[in-house]
Amino acid sequence: MKILFTGGATGGHFYPIIAVAEAIEDKVAEKKLLKPKLYFMAPSRYNPRALFDHEIEFVYVPAGKIRRYFSLLNFTDIFKTVTGVFTAIMKMYSIYPDIVFGKGGYGSFPALFAARILRIPVVIHESDSSPGRVNAWAGKFAKKIAVSYPSAAEYYKKQSEKAVIAFTGSPVRKEVSVPLTNGAHEFLNLEDDTPVIMVIGGSQGAQSINDTILEALPELVKKYQIIHQTGRKNIDDVRDIAKTSLKNNQYGYRYHPFDYLNDLAMRMSAGAANLVISRAGSSIFEIALWKKPSIIIPLPESVSHDQTRNAFDYARTGAATVIEENNLTSHILVAEIDRIVSNPHICELMSAGADGFAQPLAAAKIAEVILDLSLEHEN
Repeated sequence: MKILFTGGATGGHFYPIIAVAEAIEDKVAEKKLLKPKLYFMAPSRYNPRALFDHEIEFVYVPAGKIRRYFSLLNFTDIFKTVTGVFTAIMKMYSIYPDIVFGKGGYGSFPALFAARILRIPVVIHESDSSPGRVNAWAGKFAKKIAVSYPSAAEYYKKQSEKAVIAFTGSPVRKEVSVPLTNGAHEFLNLEDDTPVIMVIGGSQGAQSINDTILEALPELVKKYQIIHQTGRKNIDDVRDIAKTSLKNNQYGYRYHPFDYLNDLAMRMSAGAANLVISRAGSSIFEIALWKKPSIIIPLPESVSHDQTRNAFDYARTGAATVIEENNLTSHILVAEIDRIVSNPHICELMSAGADGFAQPLAAAKIAEVILDLSLEHEN
């Protein structure tokens, strides 16, 4: 059995693939099946260690990105995409997998195109409340479609009569799905009785969130401890600004900036946190599994048409409150943090909303479908 994964060039595409690979490993062991050969076809490895740990062979194909704004790169990337399609067809023919699982994003287009040409069954998963361009196209020929938001299911039902559409939620890796509370305060050097605010902006960080947190720091550290994932490229600037901002502040030690939170640090931070501040990407599904109250700050519509819809769809469950970036100021953010953290009833309602939204079996459900279709194709 051969299974080929493909996805775009972000962690929001890559890590759910790893979660599905983990679930496939579990299902194979449970059903006593022969271990499948796994492949990942994309423009980059993203995280080579994760591929190695799960014995996933990387297959390089170039892919061009079509931006929503004018850029000369849109023209040069057309040639990348054409090259990627021909490369993907040749490489996929030599592998000839039993099934292709697509996570969306521009990096998945060559592999999905090749699968269609070679008549290989396709399963796709859509993480956003409205499908991206590649997944919207792939939905026209995919055998099975899994979605994270009910609104995406409605889109596909109008588009495809043949595909089976399932609301599964988004796959989350086992390594980060369960918060760790025992030893979290010691591990992160936190006080026991001061509420903890966890700020995550993705592996690249989020400049506007970073700027707002830094502006609010003198006020925040009076009441809260801050775990702040800044992004690797931002950490030096953030530390320098924070050092100046908190100079002679008796509570300056309550600010804990990190360039990146590895799996253990992420779980410890989630275990200690009273409230999470985040973008509206794949982190929403981690926060939901953690059952944590949250403030969601989506990317502007001009940058990402998905995140605002994701944020408000999630907020409708009662799990979060949304601050749009054009309304984001340090005063508004501090006031919203105070409103939530100071009110146990609000925190309880948000935790319940997050729990209701969470789909802990997402990866297992998708893995089951992939294995069933693979076995059908193999036979």
